[in-house]
Amino acid sequence: MPKLPGERIVGVETEFGCLVSDHDLGTPDEIVEHIKDYIFYEMRLGLIDLHARDDVFEPAASGGFLMNGARLYIDAVGSHLEYATAECRSLKDLVANDRAGQRQIVRAIKELGFQDEVSVYNNSVDHFGGHTFGCHENYLVRADDEFLSSTVHLFYPFLVTRQIFAGVGRVGGHILTGGSQPNYQQVMDNPIDYIWVSHVYGVSPDDSVQFQLSQRADHIIKTIASRVRFNRALINPKWEHYYSHDGMTRLHLLFGEGNQNEYAYTLKIGTTLLVLRLLEDNLVPERLQLAQPLLALRQVSRDMTFRWLVTLVDGTTLSAIDLQREYLKLAQRYKGGDEQTDWILREWESTLDGLEKDPMVMGDRLDWVAKKKVVEQYISEEGLDWSDDALHSVDLEYHNIDPEKSLFYALQEMGETQRTLEDMDVVTAMTDPPQNTRAKGRSMQVEKLLKKRNPAFYLFDWNGVATDRHHFIEMPDPFETYENPSDQWQIPIR
Repeated sequence: MPKLPGERIVGVETEFGCLVSDHDLGTPDEIVEHIKDYIFYEMRLGLIDLHARDDVFEPAASGGFLMNGARLYIDAVGSHLEYATAECRSLKDLVANDRAGQRQIVRAIKELGFQDEVSVYNNSVDHFGGHTFGCHENYLVRADDEFLSSTVHLFYPFLVTRQIFAGVGRVGGHILTGGSQPNYQQVMDNPIDYIWVSHVYGVSPDDSVQFQLSQRADHIIKTIASRVRFNRALINPKWEHYYSHDGMTRLHLLFGEGNQNEYAYTLKIGTTLLVLRLLEDNLVPERLQLAQPLLALRQVSRDMTFRWLVTLVDGTTLSAIDLQREYLKLAQRYKGGDEQTDWILREWESTLDGLEKDPMVMGDRLDWVAKKKVVEQYISEEGLDWSDDALHSVDLEYHNIDPEKSLFYALQEMGETQRTLEDMDVVTAMTDPPQNTRAKGRSMQVEKLLKKRNPAFYLFDWNGVATDRHHFIEMPDPFETYENPSDQWQIPIR
């Protein structure tokens, strides 16, 4: 299938939180190991790695590739369950593949008999521990130094202000305190966490904040950083061979969070796709540069007057809505290119119009609005105020990925959310990969080996597969399906 103008590969990695109410079952670290093992060994939805992808962060058997083209694994940093979607070319495929991973996890929990004691969350902040974890976006972009050296500052204004429709909302806030090198005992107690860490920041509650747009805004301290364990940034450069092909490579966005609402998720990724296209076409004017991107990030997140004012480098002040309209206006030149692009442009404009009129009527499509209304209803019914710790539990349960427990899915069940998928799309995506990327060819090889009782040797990676000890199938082009591997892609292993 030929590429359309501006079309690119996109994928999302989600780090999940886990709570265990019955400690006799085990710790959260032990429970997520059970879930992972059950998905691979009992449900047989994929092949667990026989080799270490990374001796420290992803040792052997820490995860593997699934039949639907995605990857499920335990990240050794924090010992959390993580799901990386397959390579996708369409927004529908991406959201379906992402939701399919959550459905697989929920099914495993139920079949293990853990449903009453274990909950997994698609959230991005630990209210009490002060930790934050991500929903990271990956985009195929032009592989040159120009983006990071002379263009990225024109990406920040969009990224900082898209939270007005992409934010998932959170009760309260955090203040980062200090900044020091980890002491000897910290390194000894948590050796993996502190590899390559320069500074450790303390976190304390900020009682001045009742509610804000973003779960992660308070924790972002850099615009770009390569070492991100305690140095969280908007962007984490990952120029690597997995995505690199034909002059393109992977852009790894750290500032994002796990949307429950399909519409918000689709709009977030879709608008970002168009803005990246504008940047590659050198169409974003210098006048849109922000004076202080990280300050604007927190100010917009915390502004519950909904004015959302930001300051440009020339001193001009305008609203986040108006700044988004600047990008929307520039992107209108792509109208008519394909159905997906037209949907993005139409819904981007509609959402900005709705936010300008009254943000609080946008709960059917925006997570932060829906959550704020749920929390406010709880406050009213229980006679509480915004300082009550019980609100953090309400906040968290919005993100429960089990439809039978989740406050979000209760809204969806009542028909109070806009959707971009049908239920069958998610069911299909639990086993079927996108049909127009290399995920299809990789999935076919996974399925082929799963039919064998105990395959003695295999090796899977994003850009290649070995199903025996003699041949390696190269899959360098993420736009190619590799469903019929030719000799030109097969390399003898010597």
